[in-house]
Amino acid sequence: MIRLVIADDHAIVRGGLKQIFALVADLDVVGEAVNGSEVLDCVRLQQFDLLLLDLNMPGISGADLIRRVKAHRSDLPLLVLSMHNEPPVAARMLRAGANGYITKDCEPDILLAAIRKVAANGRFIAPELAEQMVFDVISTAPRPPHSLLSNREFEVFGLLSSGKSVNQIAAQLAISNKTVSTHKVRLMEKMNLSNMADLLRYAIEYNVTG
Repeated sequence: MIRLVIADDHAIVRGGLKQIFALVADLDVVGEAVNGSEVLDCVRLQQFDLLLLDLNMPGISGADLIRRVKAHRSDLPLLVLSMHNEPPVAARMLRAGANGYITKDCEPDILLAAIRKVAANGRFIAPELAEQMVFDVISTAPRPPHSLLSNREFEVFGLLSSGKSVNQIAAQLAISNKTVSTHKVRLMEKMNLSNMADLLRYAIEYNVTG
């Protein structure tokens, strides 16, 4: 039996996942979390076999949350279930410590296969993403500017694109306003963006909004 915790801030998503898992004999949902703090509480206080994690939740999220989870339990299998189907996003989460990455538009059989493989200490990437990542490696075409960002810069970029202010981002990431502003300046320089309007247009064009 695979005991898992579902971390997603949308009740309808959690409900749908539980309906799928109720149809199979080897999965048991033993906990739920709706924000980063609850995820960390589950990791500290509960015993379970796999964390099924959404990337965009209130509070700590994304690569930062993955790193914190792994700091508490380095051996905990962690599977990201995200709306983002961008290979650079998947690659960042895997580098942060995720054991697998699939998208929310995947078929239930892919989801179940991913959970079972990751719970068995394997690794799993959504097939369409794995294909894109392979071809990205061998491609001679220029990479999009956001692929040049560090993990923290990419995180700040996503929060800016979702409409959050520097103060809100600082509070969410538990860093200073000055640090957020520095990341903002650097990411805009790397991406050759002049203002927030440019940043928002870029985020929509490349489907990398927070």
